[in-house]
Amino acid sequence: MESDSVRPMALDMPGTAVKEHYGRPSYSVKKKTYLTMWENEQRAVLKLTPDQQSTFCDENPDAFAPVQQKLGKYGWTSVYLAHVNERFFRYAMDLAWRNVAPKWLIQTRPKPPRG
Repeated sequence: MESDSVRPMALDMPGTAVKEHYGRPSYSVKKKTYLTMWENEQRAVLKLTPDQQSTFCDENPDAFAPVQQKLGKYGWTSVYLAHVNERFFRYAMDLAWRNVAPKWLIQTRPKPPRG
């Protein structure tokens, strides 16, 4: 998947705002970040739960890895875009969005099928 596909996908999520975070685009809902893009590295960082992170990393270690340092322990997960298709990335991004979005907003979006 290409990094230029990430922005329209993220902005399609209800309530999403984009801002710069240390020179990188960061996507949030209600001021809670769920996605940061590292375009030069062709990598996205998603806010998953530790259990979700473990599942993704076990199933596809080429595409998913915990972020180094302490953030990885809290579910922050690197997604290497060259090793994931758009459908599966959208599924993972949707989970990250649901992890931070308020319940009333989550109810406005049907859960996507697993990629």
